[in-house]
Formats: sequence, structure tokens, C-alpha cells
Amino acid sequence: MEQFDIQEYMTKGVERVVSESIKATLKNPKESAFMAGFAMASRSASKKRRIAEDRGEHIPPFLIASITSQCNLHCAGCYSRCNHATVDGEPVRQLSGEQWAKIFSEANDLGISFILLAGGEPMLRKDVMESAGEQKNILFPVFTNGTYMDEYYFGLLDRCRNIIPIMSIEGEKETTDKRRGTGVYDKLMGSMDELNRRGLIFGASVTVTTQNIREVTSEDFLNKLSARGCKAVIFVEFVPVTDDSRELAPGDVERDYLKSEIARLRKDHSEMVYISFPGDEKSSGGCVAAGRGFFHINSHGGAEPCPFSPYSDINVSKTSLKEAMNSRLFRELRDGGYLLEDHPGGCTLYERKDDVERLMAI
Repeated sequence: MEQFDIQEYMTKGVERVVSESIKATLKNPKESAFMAGFAMASRSASKKRRIAEDRGEHIPPFLIASITSQCNLHCAGCYSRCNHATVDGEPVRQLSGEQWAKIFSEANDLGISFILLAGGEPMLRKDVMESAGEQKNILFPVFTNGTYMDEYYFGLLDRCRNIIPIMSIEGEKETTDKRRGTGVYDKLMGSMDELNRRGLIFGASVTVTTQNIREVTSEDFLNKLSARGCKAVIFVEFVPVTDDSRELAPGDVERDYLKSEIARLRKDHSEMVYISFPGDEKSSGGCVAAGRGFFHINSHGGAEPCPFSPYSDINVSKTSLKEAMNSRLFRELRDGGYLLEDHPGGCTLYERKDDVERLMAI
């Protein structure tokens, strides 16, 4: 059986996203020019990662960075609040803007092409957003609830085209406001319209559940996003962190439906980029967390396998990014086959949290 090449798989994934992004921005000369330049930078980053791979050092092309644990919303079923990783007030002992700037600089040196900024609500950290804007070779999708979009951020996004807001939406108005709060949908629509008017690229993040899967893949919903200038839709499968929310998690039937719909959308609606997470893990040779394809840094600097597996045995405030991605926990998960085994679907490590906790206790 041919050995799966994770480096080749992830590199081709980066190239596909960049290529589709260029096509999606052809009618916007300023944005298209940036994406063309970023395509060159991403090829250079791929070469860095390949050289490291040849030395026996695997560098993932992605990072997820939760730059704050503070959030102004209380979305129903939020995994971060259920894990007590998100709070209302200003968090203590979170990484400073200078520390995040150092992490971003290290990531650039290593050849990391994408850093997804999350939270909490990441737009509460203007200092970190400014630091991200300085790293032109890295694309920073910002997973935001959209409620802090204002004149300051419109200006920052215009100056720093490598920062792309990905606004969370659950479907139409009733569905979105039911999960995120009254008035959130109208705020999102207003922000999208203003971004579109200014010629700024943005995307949408959709948490896919058994209740909204048909709605968020419908022509009507996606056409509304496209008409407002949305250039990317990221479908994130709902991961239950409480027993009473398990019925919302997509099963095999819903996952197969989502996979077929994304394939259709990529073919018939190339004006937008479509990404699914975790998607079909079988095609990637298993889960790509714990440094195989990405890992997560929480707001206090803990390096975790992924946001849905909040366990850490190393902190980037006390070590280098390179050392963090090769922590004992990450090595055990990668080398022990925990990421490769077949499973019913969804988040591999969440379903194997007992194994992860056991490894943490060693």
C-alpha cells in the first residue's frame, strides 16, 4: 500500500485554496493583486517546509491561534464556553501583543502560510491584529462574530489585505439569532454590505448541525452571501461537548450529504471558496491535528492538538514555536496512531479524549 504523504497533501491543499481565492477575486484588482503576491509567498513557504521535511522535521502549513478568551456573545452550544476557555471579562495571564508578534515571526520563518485567528472574539485584541497585518507572507483568516466591525477595522483591512474576516453565521436570520442572539444577523448583514462597498474581501463560517445543514447549503442562502461579496464559506461540523447537544452533531448521513454538496458547489459556484472542517479525514490519511497539518495555541500560550482537544503539555511563552509543535503529547498522538485510526466521523480527538487524558497523565 502506498504510504500517505501528509506534507504533499497539505501543500496541495494550500495551493488549491490560494488558486480558488485568486479566481474568486478576479473582479477586484487590488485584492486579486494581493492574492497573486501571496501565491508566490506560499510557494516559497512550501519549499521551506519541504526542505525541513527532508531533514526529518515536519512543519504544518496551518496554525489556529485563539488570541483572547474574552467574548461578548453567549452562543448556544459554544464548545469554548463549555470547556471554560471563553469568559466574559478581560482574561488574566493571556499572551501579550509582543508575544503574539514573536509567534507570528517564528511562523513566517518556518514556512507556515495560514494562521487562523480565533477567540473568544479576536477583534477585541487590536494589538494582535496589528501584528498580524505586518506579516505579509501569512494569510490570517479571522473567525469573528462580526459585532466589533467598525471604522478602525475597515481601515486596517484595507491596509492589511492579509487579514480576512470570516464572520460566523448560522443560516438565515431566525436560525442565526436563535443561536447567537437577537440582532446579530442584521449586524452581520450590515458589516458584509459595508465590506463589499469598500472592496474588502471577507468570508463566512457556518457551524453545521443536523438542524441547519439543508439551510446553509441551499442555493438561496449561499446566493445571498455571494451577492454581498462573500468569497469563502467555511463549514465547521458541530462538535458536542455536552450530552444534551449530541443530537445536533452531524452523523454519517449528514456528513456524506455535506461532502457531496461541497463538491457540487466547488464545481457550479466557483465565485466562492468552500472549505469543510474536519471534512473527510479519510482523504487526508487521518486527523491533521497535533502538528500533522495544524495545531492550536490558546490565549495563554498552551500548545494544544486542536481547539476541540484542549490539552497541553508545553507553552509557547516558555519555548520556541518549533519546539512546541514537537511536544511530547503531539509526538505521542502522531506516532501512536491515535490520529490515523478509522472512526465514525466528526472530531477524532474529541471522541478519544480518554486516550488524550491518559497520555497527559503519563
